Amino acid sequence: MIRPLPLFIGLRYTRARRRNRFVSFISASSMLGIAVGVMALITVLSVMNGFEKELRERILGMVSHATVQGYESGLSDWRELLPGLDQRGDVIGAAPFVNGEVMMTRGSAVTGALVRGIDPARETAVSRVANNLIEGRLDTLADGEYRIILGSRLARELGVTTGDAVSVITPEVRASAAGILPRLRRFEVGGIFEVDMAQYDGSLALIHLADAQRLLRMGDTVSGIRLEFDDLMAAPARVREIARALPGNYLVSDWTMQHRNFFRAVAMEKTVMFIILMLIVGVAAFNIVSTLVMAVQDKQSDIAILRTLGARPLTVMGIFVVQGSLLGIVGTLLGTGAGIALAMNVETIVPAIERLFSVEFISGDVYLISELPSDLRLPDVWRISLSAVALSLLATLYPAWRAARTAPAEALRHE
Repeated sequence: MIRPLPLFIGLRYTRARRRNRFVSFISASSMLGIAVGVMALITVLSVMNGFEKELRERILGMVSHATVQGYESGLSDWRELLPGLDQRGDVIGAAPFVNGEVMMTRGSAVTGALVRGIDPARETAVSRVANNLIEGRLDTLADGEYRIILGSRLARELGVTTGDAVSVITPEVRASAAGILPRLRRFEVGGIFEVDMAQYDGSLALIHLADAQRLLRMGDTVSGIRLEFDDLMAAPARVREIARALPGNYLVSDWTMQHRNFFRAVAMEKTVMFIILMLIVGVAAFNIVSTLVMAVQDKQSDIAILRTLGARPLTVMGIFVVQGSLLGIVGTLLGTGAGIALAMNVETIVPAIERLFSVEFISGDVYLISELPSDLRLPDVWRISLSAVALSLLATLYPAWRAARTAPAEALRHE
């Protein structure tokens, strides 16, 4: 089989046993460094992708894709708006809600909470809270029954379970014969939900929409309308269309506006982490420079003989480009395989390490989630692998250029 001369000789040099063992050691360390860097990049980016995906799903499972609210106060005409929003082809669910900050007490336990009034019949179309109930059912919330569904952490703080009673105290006060007293209402715990996010498990409580309106003295007004779209990523464009179509001035916002800073921070962290870990790959790739410089010095006489036999400088340069690039390609392939395997099994490996050493890497009290997720994406694998190969190729250029400039007479003078 006929092969180009630079490829043939470059492959022979790569397979041949070197006289200088130190060159072999640096070659192996360069290849290993590239493999470790690529593996770390794939694994870390997969974990960050999983972290972002998990948070997005959990947050949007509780807050909806978009909301329609009044500019200064609540929505009093929400009953007229709902049919029009329901009839839009891109809206798969619309539900009114009432939000209010309250204090909750049970015996000596006191804690602050966000109470949300919902319509149980419509809520399942805009949130996944019904799928996260660990006790009770969502349809236990009925008008006038004054039942409440608590987040799991909130329920533990209050020391309550299904069937117990809690007192809900609003910020408003009322005058009585005994003086100024806070407004208070007793609710029966009808269920407990858990979404594994401290932000919601520890502070959110759900009650019926009509009970919330009476508790907060809102009359027939609601805080707004929550919307669920058929396409999550199209929410910004859909919100602009809805804002133009609504008959009046309303504040229409989507999930990217409500959590813009958070998701921007996650995207920035991914970019910074990619750059930092790519520097590790870069350091390992540029170790190839040392390997090839010493290889060129070791093969001075061979280069001189090739030149005297008629090999052009570009041919000599190609030999060492092949030799150095092969180190980078093999290291990249090893790192890619190891990174894919690790990223696909990180959800099993991390809990095993935590159990083995009795440590906790992700604390639910500190982070928004308590598990380490992973989401391996093919574009990230290609981007990392091609970047590593490109850095390896770049590292070969200077030593190869030096080899091409070797003068045959000088190299053979002492032979």
